[in-house]
Parts: sequence; C-alpha cells; structure tokens
Amino acid sequence: MTSASTPKGERRRNALVEAAAELLSEGGFDAIRHRAVAERAGLPLASTTYYFDSLDELVSAATEQHGRTELAAGRARLAGLPTADRGVDTVVGLVLDQLLGEDPAYEAVLLRYERLVGTGRRPYLRPLMRTLSGELRELLAEILVKSGLDADERRIERIIAVVDGAVVNALIAVDPDPRGAAARMLRGTLAPGTE
Repeated sequence: MTSASTPKGERRRNALVEAAAELLSEGGFDAIRHRAVAERAGLPLASTTYYFDSLDELVSAATEQHGRTELAAGRARLAGLPTADRGVDTVVGLVLDQLLGEDPAYEAVLLRYERLVGTGRRPYLRPLMRTLSGELRELLAEILVKSGLDADERRIERIIAVVDGAVVNALIAVDPDPRGAAARMLRGTLAPGTE
C-alpha cells in the first residue's frame, strides 16, 4: 500500500482536487498551478506532484470534480421541487442553472464559457467532457420530462444551441445580463409567445 492510498493520502489528494476545482471555478484553467493549488489546500508544494503525475492530471481531476458537483446540485434541486404545476419560469431556471451555473453575474458566465471553449485546447479533457456532456443532457431531459415537456434528443440539442447562442451574442455585445438574454430566448423556445 502506498501512502497515496492510505486514508490520510486520500484526504490530501481530495483536498488538492477540491482546491483545484475552486481555482478552476474562480479563474479558469490558467489559475490551476502547482503552487496555487497546494497553497489553497494548505499542503506542501511537493504534494501536487506526489499525488498527480502531471498538471494535466490535476486539471482533469478538478474539471471532473467541478462538473460532477454541478450535476449533483442540479439533481438535488430537481428532486426537491414539486412536479405539479411547474411553470415555464421554473423550468427555465433549472435549465439555465445547468447550462450557465447558478451565479448570474456577467463575469461568472463569461468565465464559464471561456472554460468550455478552453477544453478544446486540452485534448486530454475530451473524453471526460464527452462523458460530462452526456450526463448533462440526461439531466436536462429529466428536467423536461418531470416538468411535463417533451425531451427528445433534438429538443435537448436545440435548447443548448439557443442558450449558447443567446449567451455568446450577449457576451459579444457586453450585455450585463447574459443569463437574462438566455432566459428570454429559452422561454420563447419552451413556450412560444412568452418571451
């Protein structure tokens, strides 16, 4: 048994992943550096190279932690809402929380899209991103179905495209409320005439 597989080793490794995930959320991929992660976790600098073979491996672990935490929060929120009489605004909120995160601030949405686009420059993240994307689509389908709406694959893709398009256009225009722009477009897609 190596010290990395002991309970203490697992706690340290988890602390590093948690710290890296926080840095990812706050500053994107460039914020994940050995020193920054170790300092955030309150561990010696050498611990990052002891528990992770490379910075890429640490970035992958942080990305997975961040994505799985968001998916779990979305599932918990969905489970806590009554299904009956779920209005379009509730559905819009649930969907946008999954696609944009819960922080509606311009900078938070901008950083999220920078991270998403940045995964394209990190080929080692592609398999993980495909997995997380599949799980996200499953959760979006569950949100729609439990809200009494159709949820075929084409509709899920259309919803994602509408939100992404609205957000990117809002970011380009420096609209201070990209989430609001996405909400209006999504509301019109889910319930035409309500945007």
